[in-house]
Amino acid sequence: MYSKLQYISQGETADEQISNIHQALDHGCLWIQLRFKNASEKELIAVAQKSKALCENYGSKFIINDNIELTKKINADGVHLGLTDESPIVARTILGKEKIIGGTANTIQDVLKRVEEKCDYVGLGPFRFTDTKKQLSPILGIEGYRNIITELKSKNIHIPVYAIGGIVLDDIDELMSEGVFGIAVSGIITHHPDKKILIEQLKNRLHATT
Repeated sequence: MYSKLQYISQGETADEQISNIHQALDHGCLWIQLRFKNASEKELIAVAQKSKALCENYGSKFIINDNIELTKKINADGVHLGLTDESPIVARTILGKEKIIGGTANTIQDVLKRVEEKCDYVGLGPFRFTDTKKQLSPILGIEGYRNIITELKSKNIHIPVYAIGGIVLDDIDELMSEGVFGIAVSGIITHHPDKKILIEQLKNRLHATT
């Protein structure tokens, strides 16, 4: 079973990335996605290897953003692919059927394409504005999620949908009631002064309706 809470890593340097990932793991995150856009190839490989070792120690899933070859190289649990990245079909050919492949989506058409490409889950967003991503797709809001998930249900399509983009604690109840599987967050965990309490609160809310 997938964790309902994904932490997408932040940090301008390798040390910041490792520190943020370690803290998220230490306080209860069981799914880490490494996102380190401004890194050199050497830096990225080193951070990925250290992060994978940390995740193994904590029993957490470890996913790499965008980079199929690195996922294969270090035997990570899977890869998450954006709308302009390599196709999940290509990723599946390279990584094999056991690896987790997630895909970003912004519209119902994107989600249907991800289903056709045999993604294991979809990161659907953004929920609201966030400065974590430089090139932001159109904001969905709660109505956007409602419309997309309603259409998926009408087509009898079942795929884990993670809400992403500026999500805060008080958004969770409404998002879960609309049928999302979980959330993928970044800044809310990275910048919180008491990560242990926050992560406990996030997990409690996410599991309250199950």
